[in-house]
Amino acid sequence: MGELGLAFEVSDLAAELALAHFTAGVSVTLKADGTPVTEADRAVERLLRERLSAARPEDALLGEEFGRLGTSDRVWIIDPVDGTKFFSRGDPNWRVHVALEVAGRTELAVVTAPALGRRWWATLGGGSFESPWPGVGAESRRLAVSTTSTVADARVDVLGDARRGCLPPGVGRAPATPLPLVELVRGEIDAFLVERYHVWDHAPWILLVEEAGGRFTDPTGGRSGDQGGGLYSNAHLHGELLAALGYPLHT
Repeated sequence: MGELGLAFEVSDLAAELALAHFTAGVSVTLKADGTPVTEADRAVERLLRERLSAARPEDALLGEEFGRLGTSDRVWIIDPVDGTKFFSRGDPNWRVHVALEVAGRTELAVVTAPALGRRWWATLGGGSFESPWPGVGAESRRLAVSTTSTVADARVDVLGDARRGCLPPGVGRAPATPLPLVELVRGEIDAFLVERYHVWDHAPWILLVEEAGGRFTDPTGGRSGDQGGGLYSNAHLHGELLAALGYPLHT
């Protein structure tokens, strides 16, 4: 089985287990860092680790709940329930993330939203796609970011308002949404600034956005998901928005 097929298979199993917990309802506790966690987070991550380790025993694993296992430069990056706050209050806008990083570059990404019945995936050089879930077939569609080229016409979402004042005058505020990166890869908004979270939150979306024709830059000027987020946007606006934020130039 190829890597994408494996990612689909383990994502399906994880999504089914997570959806069962979601339907039944879960209680929430706080981790040492103050972030919420449920038994579903742990159970789904255990399942992903077991299945990926069995299929690719030489590969490393990195997950939100149980950290890193292995030293290989091939690393499966997993977030069993991205959006635990949504999950715990019965809001369907949560997701299961699976990404494969090889020598520091994400080569495939699968994001599944079981309660919404949707899936997004990308492969390096192969494009980004959306389909119904479960199943990937004729209803899949290729994704593309917007073609907006002027800041005055841009629709930008920002997580938190502290950095909004750094954006160029005239930038339009995109309506609040629980899934801004989905809207970005669909071409419904033009940029999203998020300067928080971890590599398991960002790894799949960096590839999805870039394969949809967009760009990503972290606060150091690189393209890493472990620098606390960064700027996602279409290619036309990226340089101007980076300059306004004071980010180093994207290379």
